[in-house]
Amino acid sequence: VDAPFAGQRPKADGIVTATPGLIIGVVTADCGPILFSDPQAGVIGAAHAGWKGALNGVLENTIAAMEVLGARRKSINAVLGPSISQDNYEVGPEFVSTFVSTDPGFKTFFQPSIKQAHAMFDLWGYTIDRLEKAGVEASCVNICTYADEDRFFSYRRTTHRREPDYGRQLSAIMLKG
Repeated sequence: VDAPFAGQRPKADGIVTATPGLIIGVVTADCGPILFSDPQAGVIGAAHAGWKGALNGVLENTIAAMEVLGARRKSINAVLGPSISQDNYEVGPEFVSTFVSTDPGFKTFFQPSIKQAHAMFDLWGYTIDRLEKAGVEASCVNICTYADEDRFFSYRRTTHRREPDYGRQLSAIMLKG
């Protein structure tokens, strides 16, 4: 994007810009907010990466969109913000099967759960692995949205409590003008 949206904003899980002073961001509530920056090229990006987005290429597509604006992979830094940790991300066998059928090596992102036939998914590790394999410098803030209820909303925590709705976090980035 190169200007604020006029009217209704598009539905997307990734956004990039090279326009100084324009704030871009993503909204999450357990999924991974990833902020990207290539300070040398003056290009930034933001992506919303839950398991589906991460598995289906939102990270790589955001990086590719940054490259169209002049970014270089080896100069891009990506930070995974507050999101759900493996300690709180229990999934069923069909979820594990989806990942392992895509790449058997993805088994490393699952640990056994105390619940029969379930596993604990490492969204942080998976996201960082995808970013590094895409050729960018990546880090994680290691803050769990589910566990830190004083500071963060959590879709999963709200669902477990059968609450009617949940809030969201906004992660944003801007190039200085």
